[in-house]
Amino acid sequence: MTTPAKPANRHHKRPRGEGQWALGYREPLNKNEENKKNDDGLNVRQRIIDIYSKQGFDSIDPADLRGRFRWFGLYTQRKPGIDGGKTAILEPEELDDRYFMLRVRIDGGRLSLAQLRAIADISNDYGRGTADVTDRQNIQLHWIEVESVPDIWKRLEAVGLSTMEACGDTPRVILGCPLAGIDKDEVVDGTPQIEEVLDRYIGDPAFSNLPRKFKTAISGCPAHCTVHEINDIAFVGVELADGTKGFDLWVGGGLSTNPMLAKRLGTFVQPEQVHEVWAGVCGIFRDYGYRRLRHRARIKFLVNDWGPEKFRDVLEKEYLGYTLADGPSPELPRGGRRDHVGVYPQKDGNFYVGFAPKVGRLSGDQLHRIADIAERHGSGRVHTTVEQKMVILDIAPERVDAIVADLEAHDLQVNPSTFRRQTMACTGIEYCKLAIVETKDAASRLIDELEQRLPDFTDPLTINVNGCPNSCARIQVADIGLKGQLVIDGEGNQVEGYQIHLGGSVGVNPGFGRKVRGLKTTAAELPDYVVRVASNFQAQKKEGETFAEWVQRAEEPDLK
Repeated sequence: MTTPAKPANRHHKRPRGEGQWALGYREPLNKNEENKKNDDGLNVRQRIIDIYSKQGFDSIDPADLRGRFRWFGLYTQRKPGIDGGKTAILEPEELDDRYFMLRVRIDGGRLSLAQLRAIADISNDYGRGTADVTDRQNIQLHWIEVESVPDIWKRLEAVGLSTMEACGDTPRVILGCPLAGIDKDEVVDGTPQIEEVLDRYIGDPAFSNLPRKFKTAISGCPAHCTVHEINDIAFVGVELADGTKGFDLWVGGGLSTNPMLAKRLGTFVQPEQVHEVWAGVCGIFRDYGYRRLRHRARIKFLVNDWGPEKFRDVLEKEYLGYTLADGPSPELPRGGRRDHVGVYPQKDGNFYVGFAPKVGRLSGDQLHRIADIAERHGSGRVHTTVEQKMVILDIAPERVDAIVADLEAHDLQVNPSTFRRQTMACTGIEYCKLAIVETKDAASRLIDELEQRLPDFTDPLTINVNGCPNSCARIQVADIGLKGQLVIDGEGNQVEGYQIHLGGSVGVNPGFGRKVRGLKTTAAELPDYVVRVASNFQAQKKEGETFAEWVQRAEEPDLK
């Protein structure tokens, strides 16, 4: 006798959809999606030129101001004087200043001297001399007024630069090795592939309404300098046994409040296939990406739910129409740091010279000075790195000593301390509406104090300082990652401070930092903490042991 089936529960809720277009969810499920459906972000450009730049800040439609302006690299700055305790409390219009951050996208980190000087002039003429090199190879300016934007665009476009899709739910700047084409050990030069993706798809309405931002890296760098492990899509140079060169495909990396490492799809992508594979992956994100909740809208959540096998299957069958060949994993990264700081030979007999601005902070005058130094010593190219550093290419052997002396005379250090070389900081509360604490000055002061107190410390040690939980400065993959928050000091006062992540890394043993229960520090006590933990590492490390490896075996008291 069979048991009768239970009657259906009429009150049982169907699983709520994730807003995926490919599954029929075309109606917007939140305000951001509604704004994008109402009008593509790319269309705001003409309104900025025709209306807002002429009628001023007060004429800007709020949906453009806090939404579509981002499609052209514009965010309102944080209004001065608002402390970090109010960041999550105030409404956007209460945090907005009447000035903008402007992000210039620098795909592959490549700048000619004309381009560098154009940015320097814009910085001095319109941005109060501000210029920050970011960890995505862009340069950000501040204090920009909407009235100035059309002239800024004209100047940038005259030298082949743009702010289009530098922000927003779009394909952001494409990371590339700053030494592409000149590194004598590189697997493959990814520059043609970066240019092809840029020319074909950036500014294309087919890819201008994604669920969230989409970060790309294309590189054959032997040091893996573009940190492919934490990008939405990454093409990593590989070589087959017969000498054929191409790329290994990774998808679904990202940090923020829910960090995930990218997953290999196991494919070998030929150089001529890169652009269509990129478009296929971006198309999957557009069509299957989760649009219901902003905090789940990155491609990493889809990849994590599907797994690499299903993702590859959908890519090949629904988007490419052909099967990709299987391919090898990338070689382990070349030893040493990933930042290209120092003097090294190019494959043409010249040298490149990498130098370290302090936490990426420069000025318009300094950008001009860098261009002048490069030109004086025979170079026409200055590239940016993903570590907030810069590289001057094509220096003849007999000019190396002179350019090093010239750079270091202006505090652009070619042989910096570990702390100058490997400390990064996001924008912080000075300009960012999401930030809780100050970062750039705090990181700069930290470098100065560590150099004085630990002059003999030479081991690699990344210190990444972030003003909020969103990890723009990649705190989870730093040796010492500092997440800004308000903490209570010894006298019971609420002050700026940091939650501490220890021992994160990318490369040979990628993984996220270890959290020790209750491990926090005030900003004032930060130098004492770093000195203490770095000294413990020096005293206890084994031969060849990295800081991240030591952290995994260290006792908790030695980490506090």
